[in-house]
Parts: sequence; C-alpha cells; structure tokens
Amino acid sequence: MQDLLALRDLSSAQVAQLLDLAQTIKQRPTTWQNHLQGKSIALVFEKPSLRTRASFAAGIHRLGGHSIYLDAANLMGSREPATDVGANLALWHDAIVARVFSQTTLEELAQASDKPVINALSDVCHPCQAMADLLTLTEQLGDLSKVTLTYIGDGNNVCQALMSGAALVGMDLQLVTPEGYEPNADALALAQQTAQANGGSISLHHDFSNLQQTDAIYTDTWFSMGQERDSNQVMHDFAPFQVNNDLMQQLGASYFMHCLPAYRGREVTAEVIDGPQSLVLHQAENRLHAQNAILVQLFAGAQA
Repeated sequence: MQDLLALRDLSSAQVAQLLDLAQTIKQRPTTWQNHLQGKSIALVFEKPSLRTRASFAAGIHRLGGHSIYLDAANLMGSREPATDVGANLALWHDAIVARVFSQTTLEELAQASDKPVINALSDVCHPCQAMADLLTLTEQLGDLSKVTLTYIGDGNNVCQALMSGAALVGMDLQLVTPEGYEPNADALALAQQTAQANGGSISLHHDFSNLQQTDAIYTDTWFSMGQERDSNQVMHDFAPFQVNNDLMQQLGASYFMHCLPAYRGREVTAEVIDGPQSLVLHQAENRLHAQNAILVQLFAGAQA
C-alpha cells in the first residue's frame, strides 16, 4: 500500500490484514503509542466533518504523531491546483488525508505527492468508513464470509465503498435503491465479479421483494453533501425505503448500521437508530481504529 484512494484498489489479503491490525491496535493501544513518533499528517478537508476529522486527529495523536487541519474549501481549485497543494504538503508532512468533492482531486494530490495519500471521502468512495463497518461486523458476527448485509438507500460513495469491501471479504450484500439512484454500473459489475471470485455475492434490487434474510441493515442519508437534487423529488422517491421496525423484523435483521449524520424520521426511525440493535456508535468508534491500521500499513509501505 502506497496510497488508499479507493477500497477497490486493495486485495482481499490486504483488507484481511488491515482488519486484523485494527483489532490488534484497538486491543493493545499502548503498544502502538509511539508508532508515528515524529510524523506529521496534513488533514485537507474541502467538506465539513465531525467523525472523520475528529477520529483522524485523535488516532494520529494516539499513535504518537501530529496532525494539522487545513480548510481546503477555498484553498484548492481557483486559488491553487491540487497538484501544487500536494507537492507542497509533501515537503513538510509525511502523509496527506484528504476529504474532497471529487475523486480527481485525490488522484491529483497523490500524483504530485511522494507521500501516502488517504481518501477520507470523495464522490466515488469512502474507504475509511467501509473499513470501520467491516471491523464492526467482524466484532459482532465473526467470519464475514458468512454474513449477509442489506444496504438500503442511495447508491452513493458509502454504498460503493461497501460494495468493494463486501466483495473483497466474500460477504453477501443486497443493495436496495430507488430506480435511478443505483451505484455506478461499472463499479457494481467489478464488485460483483470480485465477490463471486471470493465466494460472496452482490445483488441489486429496487424493492423489498425477493430479498434474503439479513444479519444487518445499513442505510445512509438521502441527501449527500455536494449533490444538487430536487429535494421534493428525492423525498418522494426514497419515502418507501425508510428503515423501521417492521422492515427490521421482515428481513430478520439483528443489527442496524448508519455512517451518520442521520436524519430521524427520514431514512430511519428513531426507535431503530436509537434502539439496542443500533451499531452506529460502534461504527463511529471504529473509524479511529480502522484508520490507525491504514496509517500504520501505509507508513510501513512507504518505509519499505
């Protein structure tokens, strides 16, 4: 690993290694408290953030490193191209964590920088979130190749990261989206091919008929940052896809997942997201541990 721009760029072995490492770091944090001693990481954010910014800053500190936050909304683009930003940051920092609107920006940062670049969210993929989700499911259910996960909602960056992650660990993933809100067709085809090779499956549906019973249901907000959509149309199209107690019982789901922020009464009812079956705070906590594993692996690759 030299960069982590999209989860699909990893192998099954790399994902398994990251999950094992994340569990080890979580269980024995003091062993790793000086691992990034003397390292400086730039946090370059074009979008607002709570979990990503706070978990990266805290995680880097726990590993003995230092982070600096850069509000890049007015930094990259018209003021300065991403290539110049990446080349300059690489002079002073040992890695770049970037939360951006466009995957192209990440690729430009990585091309210009000889230091590791981590995708902290783009329009295409959210690999850090997906790794935290896989870690959470591993803790709750064990062998991921025996897990069935159902994602309900928009075929967005979170959905596409989950597709890649599920495919690489051989999970069965059911995607349920309104018509016209499917994930990228090429990304879906690649994930389905990868899943089949690993003994898993990824299926796309537009309603709740013909779904298998599931271990967990995952949803996300109907309105992603940076998207320009007719709000009335979105509310109309997604209304039948709300996750509620009836749906949890219908699909036999033991757990509920959401990457947050969540809007109670829209994509999920309060009784589900705030109930005992909800894993949302476990997912949020595991962002730190999954990201720390990514940082450790990337620095190991850079040193090699």
